[in-house]
Amino acid sequence: MKCAPGVMIVLLLLLGQTHGDSVNQTEGQVILSEEAFLTINCTYSTTWPPTLFWYVQYLGEGPQLLLKAVTDKEKGSNKGFEATLDKTSRSFHLKKGSVQQSDSAVYYCALSDTVIGTHKLRVERGPGC
Repeated sequence: MKCAPGVMIVLLLLLGQTHGDSVNQTEGQVILSEEAFLTINCTYSTTWPPTLFWYVQYLGEGPQLLLKAVTDKEKGSNKGFEATLDKTSRSFHLKKGSVQQSDSAVYYCALSDTVIGTHKLRVERGPGC
């Protein structure tokens, strides 16, 4: 019996587990007049040190990173939007002092995935080859 040339495949499986990690944000459509003050609430629950993100998705486009925060009381700002990570209240509320029609979009609050371990799987030639 002939065997094909030896092939070795090494797979690295990254297994992320959430352990109940979650984010909750203001639900539904928010309708504001131009120049109004905007607040979109975002609270989170995690057993790991959090990294929080706000993404924006304009009509016909893919999601884009708007803000990111890692350390407590870290304040991010971009395009007039601001959010401060508060680990005491577990919040990362998005705010803007004066919204414009061009701010019409879908906004997502996200908590970073946490990889808590890796597992290696090695596949080698079978016996007899």
